[in-house]
Amino acid sequence: MAQPALSRQIQRLEKYLGTRLLDRVPQGTRLTPAGQRFLPRAQALLQAARHAELAVREQAEPERIAIGYVEDLVITAAVRELRRRYPNAEIASRYLSCRDVGALSDKRIDALIARAPLPLAADHVFTTPLYEEPRMLVVPRGHPLADRTSVTAEELAGEEAAPCAFETADWTSYRVLGVGVPPIESYEDKLELVASGRAIAVLPVGDRRSSLRPNLVTVPIEGAPPSQVVLVSRKGDPNPMIRNFRLAAKAVLTAPAA
Repeated sequence: MAQPALSRQIQRLEKYLGTRLLDRVPQGTRLTPAGQRFLPRAQALLQAARHAELAVREQAEPERIAIGYVEDLVITAAVRELRRRYPNAEIASRYLSCRDVGALSDKRIDALIARAPLPLAADHVFTTPLYEEPRMLVVPRGHPLADRTSVTAEELAGEEAAPCAFETADWTSYRVLGVGVPPIESYEDKLELVASGRAIAVLPVGDRRSSLRPNLVTVPIEGAPPSQVVLVSRKGDPNPMIRNFRLAAKAVLTAPAA
């Protein structure tokens, strides 16, 4: 600060306090008795103000969120909408395998979009339904059901389901049906098993990956409960971007057109 400006500020402070803080001497200036008492208290006030500012800055973390998604789901529209609403936020998306949904509990992600049911404790997560999709049957070409216009859930009731680590209900989003079918983790391995004629599969109609294989046929299923796409987050998580993402996802994510 230039000397004249500094002198004027000191004079205003002295006028406000009603006493002189500095005396001019040949060597420059020195503190008056009042100045000697005032200086350490003023320094303490400035230090307290700096500490208060640092505390606020540490608390006011930048807006950020890590979003997970699984299987065939496309969340681009929701992420784009969130970025439009909060252009300064740090927004990351992460693809997860069906075996990696524990990333939510481990706090590697803040929100997860997946198909219900999930292997997560209901009392630990907050679940928001987004949309539903009907089911379809996937069979190899030449299968007795391949030429049907539809099948019913009752017709499939007697089929034996392959073991599934995440099967928590009679109708999970992805089911492989067949006698003696071993547990299968990889989605592509499931399709290969169906294509080989050893099994059939029940999938959501929004999953178009099976259509990429010319040796597979899809048949609508009547009377089956729909596959539900949900957004889940940890209960009690104070991150405000989770609520913001929930609103954005509900606004733009809908079931794919049939």
